[in-house]
Amino acid sequence: MQRRMSPISRLLRYKLIVPILRGRRKAQSTARGAAVGLAVCMTPTVGVQMIAVTAIWLMLKALKPSWGFNLFVACAWTWVSNVITIGPFYYVFLITGQFMLGGWDATTGFANFKDDLARVLAIETEGIEWLWIYSFEFFNLWGVPMFIGSVPWAILAAWLGYYGSLRFLEKFRSTQRHKLVKDTET
Repeated sequence: MQRRMSPISRLLRYKLIVPILRGRRKAQSTARGAAVGLAVCMTPTVGVQMIAVTAIWLMLKALKPSWGFNLFVACAWTWVSNVITIGPFYYVFLITGQFMLGGWDATTGFANFKDDLARVLAIETEGIEWLWIYSFEFFNLWGVPMFIGSVPWAILAAWLGYYGSLRFLEKFRSTQRHKLVKDTET
C-alpha cells in the first residue's frame, strides 16, 4: 500500500524534484540552476526573484554561453523563499547583517520584526507600485544590514544547492543506467 502525499509535499516534489530528475541536460547545468535559484532566493527580493534569475540567465547567455544553467530549475528553487518563509528569512538576514556590521546592540526580537513586517505588508498598493513601496519601506526600516546579512546565506545556499543537486542527480542517473542495463540483460 502506498502512502498518500500531502498537497504541499506533492507540489514540492513535482515543482522542485521532478524537473531535476527528468532534465536531459548535463548534470552541471541543472546543478548551476539550483545554485543560482537558491542564491537569488536567499536575498531580500521576494516578488522579483524569478525576474532576477531570468535576467542573470539572459546576461550569461549573451556574455558567456558556456556558463549557462537550467532556467526552469533556477526559477523553481526561488520558491523556497515565499510569503510563508519571508519573515524568518528576512529576520535571519537582518540579525546576520547587524552582527557582520558590529551592531550587536541594534538587534531586535522577532516579535518586533514581525510587527514591522506586517505593517509594511499591510500597505495597500495597485499594480507594479507595490515593488517600489515595499522596497523603499524595507530599506527604510532595515536597510544595509539586511542586504549584507543575506550575502553569506546566498553563498552557502548556492554552494549546498550546487553540490547537493549535482551529487543527487549523478547518483540518480547512475542508478537509472544500472537498472536499464539490468533490464536489457534479462
